Amino acid sequence: MSNPEIDEVPIRDEMIRLGQLLKLASLVEDGVEAAELIKNGLVKVNGEIEERRGRQLHHGDVVTVNGESVRISTPARA
Repeated sequence: MSNPEIDEVPIRDEMIRLGQLLKLASLVEDGVEAAELIKNGLVKVNGEIEERRGRQLHHGDVVTVNGESVRISTPARA
């Protein structure tokens, strides 16, 4: 089983909400699509299904949607 490459997504602040990150990382086109994916259990945070669009994400968190993964990086730790 291969480990897909994880892209780094830099954020300006120490935290970003899940719905915002999905848009920033171009994993979804808009908030409606983000809400649908999350509601249907298709978004994972650190390997676990996440059902809260407002979930706070921090440096090092990994979000996976449709087999594509991104890792949060903050300015202080980038």
